[in-house]
Amino acid sequence: MHASITITPTIQPVSIPVRELLPWAIFGSMLMLLAIYFVGIEEGAAAIFNNMYVHELVHDGRHLLGFPCH
Repeated sequence: MHASITITPTIQPVSIPVRELLPWAIFGSMLMLLAIYFVGIEEGAAAIFNNMYVHELVHDGRHLLGFPCH
């Protein structure tokens, strides 16, 4: 009787240097802050835009995230 030996390659994790990850982390943080601004603050008197289009666009997101609206 012969024993069957199978050799499987092991998967090694790849380390990502911080200097390559940092620009993406900053970009993601800026997008997140911009999204929080539009969902949480862009409303009426304290708005960058004079109309209510942005408010109406993110209206349901405001309620979902717990921001008071009306």
